[in-house]
Parts: sequence; C-alpha cells; structure tokens
Amino acid sequence: MERTLVQIALFGLLLALVTTLPNKDDWDIYSFHINSTVTSRYATTVITSRVANRMDESKEIEFHVRIPKNAFISKFKMLIDGQEYDGVVKAKEQAQQQYTEAVSRGQSAGIVSSVGRTLEEFKTSVTVAAHKKVTFELTYEELLKRKLGKYELQIHARPMQPVKDFKVDVYIHEKASIDFIKVKGGLSTKALANAITKTHADKQAWVHFYPTEDQQKTCDSCGDQGMNGDLVIVYDVNRDTSLGDIKRSAGYFVHHFAPSSLPRIPKNVVFVIDQSGSMYGRKIQQTRIALIHILNDLAEDDFFGLFTFDSSIFHWKRELVQANKENLDSAKKFAQDIETRGATDINRAVLEGARMLNAHPREGSASILILLTDGDPTTGVTNLETIQSNVRGVIADKFPLYCLGFGFDVNFEFLEKMSLQNNGAARRIYEDSDADLQLKGFYEEVATPLLTDVTMIYAGATNLTQTNFSQYYNGSEIVVAGQITDNDIETFSPQVVAISRNTSMVFSDTNTGESTGTVSDSHIQRVWAYLTVKQLLEKELQFSGPEKENVKKEALELSLKYSFVTPLTSMVVTKPLGENTEVLYKPKEGATPQAQQPPAGSVQLHGYALFADFNDYDDLVDDPIFRVESTAVLQEELISDKSTAAHPGFDSLSTVVAHGKVQETATTVPLIHRFLLKTETRSLPLCFDVTGDVRLKLLHHPNRELSVNGELDSVAYGGFKRIVIHFKADLHIEVDTQRITVREGQTMTQHTGQDLITAGSLTVIRRDKEIDVAAGDTRMVILIHKRGDKEFIWPVLRQKPSDNNISGILALKPAVYEEMHHTPSTKLKIKDQEIDVTRSNAVDYSIVSALTLDCWFMSAESALQRRLDDFIVTQL
Repeated sequence: MERTLVQIALFGLLLALVTTLPNKDDWDIYSFHINSTVTSRYATTVITSRVANRMDESKEIEFHVRIPKNAFISKFKMLIDGQEYDGVVKAKEQAQQQYTEAVSRGQSAGIVSSVGRTLEEFKTSVTVAAHKKVTFELTYEELLKRKLGKYELQIHARPMQPVKDFKVDVYIHEKASIDFIKVKGGLSTKALANAITKTHADKQAWVHFYPTEDQQKTCDSCGDQGMNGDLVIVYDVNRDTSLGDIKRSAGYFVHHFAPSSLPRIPKNVVFVIDQSGSMYGRKIQQTRIALIHILNDLAEDDFFGLFTFDSSIFHWKRELVQANKENLDSAKKFAQDIETRGATDINRAVLEGARMLNAHPREGSASILILLTDGDPTTGVTNLETIQSNVRGVIADKFPLYCLGFGFDVNFEFLEKMSLQNNGAARRIYEDSDADLQLKGFYEEVATPLLTDVTMIYAGATNLTQTNFSQYYNGSEIVVAGQITDNDIETFSPQVVAISRNTSMVFSDTNTGESTGTVSDSHIQRVWAYLTVKQLLEKELQFSGPEKENVKKEALELSLKYSFVTPLTSMVVTKPLGENTEVLYKPKEGATPQAQQPPAGSVQLHGYALFADFNDYDDLVDDPIFRVESTAVLQEELISDKSTAAHPGFDSLSTVVAHGKVQETATTVPLIHRFLLKTETRSLPLCFDVTGDVRLKLLHHPNRELSVNGELDSVAYGGFKRIVIHFKADLHIEVDTQRITVREGQTMTQHTGQDLITAGSLTVIRRDKEIDVAAGDTRMVILIHKRGDKEFIWPVLRQKPSDNNISGILALKPAVYEEMHHTPSTKLKIKDQEIDVTRSNAVDYSIVSALTLDCWFMSAESALQRRLDDFIVTQL
C-alpha cells in the first residue's frame, strides 16, 4: 500500500505556498477542547480540534495552535474517515531521509520540526472531502518554573473562529497541597470572566473555561475569528519541610527545593549598560526608567556599581559603593543622563564589570553581574569565542553573569552561551511599551539571594540532573531529578548543603520515607527525562568537539525514547493513499513548489520544512526581526515592533523582508521574489512580488555619499546574489556569499575570512552567518542564508541615519493602512486609495532562521505607493 508522509512544521520552518489562505467560512470547527493536567508542577496539555467540511467539495482545513516556549511536543495524531494516523518521533537526519525517499516515490511528505529550543507555533492543514470531518490532537509537556513565588500555566486560545463547543479544562494535583490559585490573562477579564469557574480543595484544584459563541465574539481580544488570547493559571504550593518536596516512583525521583524562611543575603551587583548608537530612542528611554526603578529597590546593605559603554567605558564610579540615599540619588542622575553613541565593545565592558566585583570581596554577600546590550560586538575584541573565553577566565565561577538581550539585533546565542558558561542565564527583552517592566521584572527575580554555593547530594541515586547551583533566590525553586540506584528506597538519602550569609547550612530529613509521596509510574520518569534533555541541550550549546557530540547523542537518545520533539528530532506522520492519488508536489529545501489542488483525503501544508542546522538551536528566539510577545509567533503581536516610533529617522530593524520562490512546472515560468513591508501596528504586513533577477536600489544617502544596490538571484532560493556598497567617490565594496571585495582607488583586495575590514570611515566585520557594515550613523547587516547547497544573501538595515534624506527599498517607512471589510473581497485603504488584496504569506529573510508570516498581498505599485521602476537600477 502506498503511504504518504504528512509534513507538519512549526512556525519558523514553514516556507509558504503562493496561494492565499483558505476561506474559513467553508469549514466549521464544531469542537475545540484544551485539557491540561498538572501533577507535581509537570503539565501535560492536549489540544483537540474537531472540524467539519460543510461544503459540497473538498476543502483545505487548518490546524493552527500555539504552545509555551518551554514545552516539548510529545504526540500528534489525526483522525480522518475513521482512520487514525499517529506521529512518530525520529532523529532529524532519519526523518529527512524518510522524507526524501517519500518524495522520490512521488508521494507528498512532511515533518514536525522544532524551531531552536522553542516550539511556539504548530500549523498544518489537511484537505477533507465534502461533508467529511477531521480530528486533530496535539499533546505537549512542560515543567512549570517557579518565579517570584508562583507557577504559571499559560494556555493560548486562538481557534480561528467562534466555536460552539469550546472548553478549557485544567486539573492540578499537588501532594504538598495548593497554597493559592488564581486565573489571569486576557481571556479572564470583562465579558469572559463569568465563563470561568474555579475550585480549590487542599491538594487539588480545577479551572474550567466554557465561553459561549457570543462571548467569543465580544471580548476585548475577540472578533469574527473568535478568541485570541491567553488564560494563565497562577498557583503555588505549601512547603512543610526545609528540605522541600520529594516524589518517588518506579525507580525515579524528583526533588523540588524552595526554602523561604531564610534571611536575605546582601548583594554586590554591577550593572553594565550598552549605550551604543543602536540603543537610540525608546530602548535607551526604557532602560533609563527601568534602571531608576531598580536602583530604588536596592537595600541599604547592598553594594553596587554602574557604568555604560560603547567603544569606551563611562563610569559613574570606578568601584562599588554602598546603596545609601546619597549614592542612589547620584546614580539615578547618572542613569537619567545616559545618551547613545558609538560602537559596541562587549568584551571590554564585561571584563570591567567583573574587575569591579573581583575588587570588592565581601564576606557574607552574593555577587551578581548584569549585562544589558542590544547588539553584537562591533569594536575591540569581536571574535565571539575569544570574548567568551576572556569572560570565563576573569569570572572564574565566582559569581553569575546574567545577560539581557534587548530586541532582535542582538546575537542571543552568544549571550546565552556566555551566561551559561558563567552560572547565569540570558533573557530576551522584547521591544514594546513594557520593556522597562520586563527589565525590572528580571531584576526582581535575582534581587533577593537566600543561599549561595548550593549543592544537592543524593546518596543511593544516579543519573542526576544538575546538582550544583551558584545561588538560590527568594521566590524561585531548584529542581533535581534522578534514578534511585536499584530502586532501593532504604539507601536513598537526599541532602542539601549551602551557605546562608556566613553560615554553612545542611538541609536533610531523616524521615523521607513517610514524607514522600508516590505518583504514577511514568510521570516522575518523564520529569527526569524532560529536565535531562533541557540541560543537555544547554550543555551542547556550551561545548565543542567530542564533548559537544557526546551530549548531543545523549539528548537525541532520550528525545527518541520519550517521544519529545526537540531541536534534534522530528515527527513524521504517515497515512495511506488511494490507488489513484495524484502527486501533490515534491518539496525542495528552500524552494516553493507549484501550488496544486490536492485530491480529497490527501494531506498538504501551506508550506514545508527547511531542514536548518539546529546546532544554533536558539536562532529563533533569537533572531526574529519582529517582536515576539511571550514568544508566541505569527500573531498580530509579531508585527507590532513599534521601535520606529521612537525617532523618525531611526529604525533598528529592516522595514522590508523578502521571500524568493520559483514555481516548479514543466514549462519555464518567471522567477518571483516576494517582499514584506511591515507596519507599526498589530496589523498584518503588506507583501508584493518582484519578477525577474533585477537590480534594486537598496539605500541611497546623498549627504553621506553612500549608496547600496543589490542584484536578486536567478535561482529558486529567493535572495540576493550580490550587494555593492559605494562610499564617497573611490570606495566600492562588493559582497557575495563567498567573499568581500574592496576596491579603494586603484587598489583591490579580497577577503574570505573573519577579519575586521577598515576602509576610510567604513568598517566591515564578517561572521559565520552575517556581514556587519557600519558607515557613520548607518549600520547594515547582510545575512547569509543557505538552502541545500545554495547560498544567498539578504540585507537588513539595523540603524538608519538620522538624516531623513534617504531613499531605497531599505529606507521605506512602515506601512499605514485601514482595513475595509467588503464582500466578497477585502480592501485596504492606503492614502485615500482603496486597494483589493488577498491574504497570503511570505518568508522573512531578515533573520537568521527565516519565519513565514501572513500578509496582505497586492501589486508592488500599491504597496510602494510609487512605480517599482523607481527602485530599479541598471548597474550595481
């Protein structure tokens, strides 16, 4: 029997078909249930969507959900015509091979893949015969993390239309008993509040959310397409013993350690603040506000230091001082006066911060180094591995380093690796109106150290997750899991050793047998597997060489054993086909096949997966061009980067992104590149097509004598093959995927390595996946993308000049339009002109891992509000 592999891909890996989205009025989601069970802080959530095709012809039906960033998908299945089709998790390489074999036999194929470490969006579609039904069921698992004294279970509801039978059911069971439970989030307020029922009974709690169809249309985050928002269940547990809560089952254990009745430890903290030019506008304004709030929260027995940096260091004071009123007032005045300028010397800044802490040893205190930056190192030491080595050497495990990456220009993987290597963590600060609250919120998590040098000891146990922690903060929690040797409870003895102020403390409980609960056989084992895989992936990021391969192999084996979709695995779903099934398409990495109407009962996607290199498994989160609210993607928030409002001449992000595609047919068809024009609001971006391998004017800045032109490629990979930068009269730099060619007067040099290139006042830095170009107050990054064995480049304007006298594709202002709802088509109103549009999608190439975005498709002239010829040049 022939079989078809169904490719189900997460958001960052989808490459969209040219066709518009299906009309959702053609099908009916008659049931949408979300069921979440939380046991000992481990949540298993099942989303079930039942959909009927009410039409007299076959229709494509979507399943489109969003899940928390820390979750692992563990199961997916479809029920079609009484047949169940289950997903199987396989190694990414094996899934790729099976995928390739399937398409070579003329079958359609597809895969569920992870986007870095985050699994935010799951989107697929299936063509269902007339008057038939389909059931989708997705399961994901996550360990809830305690922050600021509470756990949060986030459920995102966006069924795409009002649903007659819509239910969210949450059941929480905690052996330690539940201290409190609350419900918050956008779906818990106003019109929807009375759709929620909550019950709390000692060790158990239930939350039910059953909104009516009318309620699903009238709430603040509701509309004709139903609800779009979050339901957040907030709770904490009681803690009877200082040792914490230990659960055992079937030879495994999990230990939750969160003592609270401890004195706070005075801290020594140094704030290292990036003031380089890319922080201009709202970023630096919000940083000032957050810093002043944070300084207000310092206790008088804390000591602190503060300085800003660009290519130089600007101290408030060169040494740590006590947080008394006089010093705090002076520091707040310094924070209020921070201005942006210059390049970014991260190496020098972090080393200086570490020097200040090392120069101020204080017995009975806890030291913390906090770095805030929004960009890559562009001056001084720019080699990332050298910076990481330098920082590791000077910190020498004496205190943690926390790195806050502001926005999406920053190389988040670099910050995360540097933080993990120094017992800290990295956090992205999203560019939005609440960025100052995000900064303050992070600080609050580390503001009150209670223990240092925490060591978790388990006699009679093996295969332990992380057991050493530099600091434990009030409101947080340390979680350790492992296997009990030979399942011998008698020899299993947990103990925690730590330092509280100047005192060494030992937490133990000789009566663990009576105080320990038991739960289902598989539950604790899955918690252990989840934690182990998460920590192995972090180690894989830090290590290199054989060590990296060993932890990668171990993480892969566990991911396969427990059916976790991780950066190392993919999920393949198979289903039978009838004898007369036609070939839908044969996807190729980086190319979009011809759109075809699939036959009834067959399965296809709006796109297919790009099998990217997930050694850099945080690229997403890490580098999307648009703001991601709570790491959810492809929703309206994704388009709402409002940083352009901070200054009319500055946009830290590219206004335009592109999607290149070619339609694979038996005859020659014109090459098409699709462009995205973003907006400042939460509305969808615009998109339009450019046909042919034309040359485009990317940027023209006459006052700086700077111009940048690019030549689109002539293959099916959708980007530029050459970009040429002209500066002054006699400096010309040509960039392609292989080399950088510099022509200065009569001299020509070629560069293929990662050297710093300086030509006049223009600097060029080549890194693994990008080329950074800076000329005065203008900064551009040229990203290198790869599809199969083909590479192309794409330019992103990271910093616009303050002078408004600029033109070109990269200088376009964000789109502004009003959506006009007309039947049967949709119109947008742009500058008093009504334009017919269709809903489509395109790929954002302005980030390292391309995302597929929904957009309003129109002609180039309508989107640009001028002739396309105005942007075409005859010579590079």
